[in-house]
Amino acid sequence: MKTILDLATWKRREHFAYFSQFEEPFHGIVANVDCTWAYQYCKQQQHSFFLFYLYQVLNAVNQTDAMRYRIEDGQVVDYARINASATVQRDDHTFAFCDFPFDPSFHGFVSGAQAAMDRVRQSSGLGFNAGQIDNDVIHFSAMPWISFTGLTHARQFKEKDSVPKISVGKYVQQDGKLMMPVAVFVNHALVDGYHVHLFLQKLEALMNQAPGNTTES
Repeated sequence: MKTILDLATWKRREHFAYFSQFEEPFHGIVANVDCTWAYQYCKQQQHSFFLFYLYQVLNAVNQTDAMRYRIEDGQVVDYARINASATVQRDDHTFAFCDFPFDPSFHGFVSGAQAAMDRVRQSSGLGFNAGQIDNDVIHFSAMPWISFTGLTHARQFKEKDSVPKISVGKYVQQDGKLMMPVAVFVNHALVDGYHVHLFLQKLEALMNQAPGNTTES
């Protein structure tokens, strides 16, 4: 489900018109997010740390208005729910795309995600399907081998794209905390630096909460 924004009254209408003309309207920010509590919680509860932070990333995206906006046929639409199209690694070090539907229930999300990952790991190739061209998703990847400080993405500039790309890297110990790099790559016609700040602020708060204790804002 989605709603169309009224561009005539939208306070960012000039920003949208300006950045929509760019050949490369995407900009990126990398920030460290404190994952100390989340990592310890997952160890104690025997949860997948990957699925926990992906779940909380989706929670934060869905709670940040600008991160739900997409450009379709020259209009700006707001999707009621955003899912994830993510890369999943196999034992042979190849990866495939995998759809992760968002479920507000952590148990429901994990159940669906584990089934989807099992299917991918038993397959071969990229696993490209409709989920990779849908707009009601984020493009997500995890690189737990690299504590990166910068990131770029392979893109086809002939394709009009407004889907955020979010990546996480290897957490490192810093001043007694576990800090995880999070890269956020977004279309400037829809998302400014302030909106990325709101997303990261929500994510860090959610990384310090057990599932089910989230607060909509």
